[in-house]
Amino acid sequence: MKNNSQKSQLIGQLLIDESVISEDDLQTGLIYSNKNGVTLGQGLKELGLINESRLLPILARQKGLQFISLKNYSPDSLVLSKVDISHAERYRIIPLSISNGFLTIASSQPLDLQNLDDLALLLGYRIKVVLACENEVMDAIHAAYGVGADTIQGMIKNGSTRISLSDDEGFRIETISDLSDEASIIKFINQILIKAFNSRATDIHIEPFIDRLRIRYRVDGLLYSLPVPEKLKTFHSEIVSRIKIMSRLNIAERRLPQDGRCKIKISDSELDLRISILPSIHGENVNIRFLSQTSIQSGLEKLGVLEDQSYILENVIKKPYGMLLVTGPTGSGKTTTLYTCLNKINITDRKIITVEDPVEYQLDGITQIQVNPKAGLTFSRGLRSMLRHDPDVMMVGEIRDTETAQVAIQVALTGHLLLSSVHTNNATSSIVRLINMGIEPYLVASSVECVVAQRLVRLICPHCKQEKKTDLSVVTGIESDNVSLSNQTYIGLGCHLCNNTGYLGRTGVFEILILNDELREAALRQASSREIKQIALKGGMTTLRQDGLKKVAQGITSIEEVLRVTQETD
Repeated sequence: MKNNSQKSQLIGQLLIDESVISEDDLQTGLIYSNKNGVTLGQGLKELGLINESRLLPILARQKGLQFISLKNYSPDSLVLSKVDISHAERYRIIPLSISNGFLTIASSQPLDLQNLDDLALLLGYRIKVVLACENEVMDAIHAAYGVGADTIQGMIKNGSTRISLSDDEGFRIETISDLSDEASIIKFINQILIKAFNSRATDIHIEPFIDRLRIRYRVDGLLYSLPVPEKLKTFHSEIVSRIKIMSRLNIAERRLPQDGRCKIKISDSELDLRISILPSIHGENVNIRFLSQTSIQSGLEKLGVLEDQSYILENVIKKPYGMLLVTGPTGSGKTTTLYTCLNKINITDRKIITVEDPVEYQLDGITQIQVNPKAGLTFSRGLRSMLRHDPDVMMVGEIRDTETAQVAIQVALTGHLLLSSVHTNNATSSIVRLINMGIEPYLVASSVECVVAQRLVRLICPHCKQEKKTDLSVVTGIESDNVSLSNQTYIGLGCHLCNNTGYLGRTGVFEILILNDELREAALRQASSREIKQIALKGGMTTLRQDGLKKVAQGITSIEEVLRVTQETD
């Protein structure tokens, strides 16, 4: 014990000499580590007084070891074959090279003599250890062997692909955990779901091809391939069957598309999963959409709506009648905005009914109807039926056709507040779209109160955020947008927390069009979208790009992101 204390004092003094921690930090760390039976370095990390990237280089010097970065790690198949995935996972190591009878491995912990002897015996090589950050070691393991490789390997060894199913499977909230020792499809799916949750993924795509099974996550709007074991394609049908069981779908039906949903619990978070199965020539494709209630309960500000915009929207949704439209392409956050507005006015003295396809979030206190075209329940028929239930507020998921548009307009004109979405590039185009769908201009002018166009931009990662000098004159369109923007902007350099993308999370940029008398008159005479936009701009409307540039000026996102998502709205 005395020897351990002396070692802690030594590494502690080195950290003080390097100005990494203070004397007070050292004393706090010593007390914590002694009390909890962990090393000083681990204690300082758990207390948040130091991070691995500062600690490990100094620890490596103390131990006489080399410290390396695994960011550009390229796995060598020959070297990987010498270390079983189960050993890599157990000891949290990644093999790097073999030379002169020595196997060099990277670890985030200096292995003790007992572990080194165990590894040498298991692997048949003398072991040389270099230090690397733990998150980089684990990322390298996943990149080299594939996520869930230990589970797949275990199933291959056991010759078992059976799916276990309890009597109430799929009719309860499943608690997702990867702690089970038994290698099974259930454990593998759990590992995939946990990895997606920790990566902040909104979708999981499972796609079969002729000789492989690809799994991709959508994070912050972009798709990233997940490293998977080579023999995963062998278990494709079992993986799909397990997901069908979770979502109460027909496991015997493999020729037709199917849609389902289920609820899972990961750690303390409850999530709705929306599952879609699509047959292809090489097998069934699976899409899993993650839906979280948190996003719609946080308020408009959390969506990226600025204070003045929030004031406008709140005034609109408090009106007793009229139509609020939200527009934008698929995946731009329209549904989340609609649900957030509904959640804000979901009070006891208001009757709210929605008709959706599909119902994405289940809201307490709101009657929600699922469209079922096969049974004859369409958007327009659902809207008509809803009127007989004395509603105050109604929401139709999307105005797709003339019939739905006509009914929605009538609802808005007969003393109801109606919320819906349409697909157009910007707010002003929505007015023209309704007229082009065959709705009389005077009805559009009388019923539509507000149109919100939106896009999602990625947020600069706060952990690797850095100032950047930008020559605004070379960025097309900036000069004419009349937004105060300095040459000092920000970028993300890329770190392990943002998967080296420089971005972490997303926020919305919004264009809010409030119909005044001049705009209603323009709609009556069927003015073009360009003319309506010019009138709106004179009236003070902020465009999508202008709203995005305001967020650039605040250091929230980058110019490149704003130009990427708003270029088609020019």
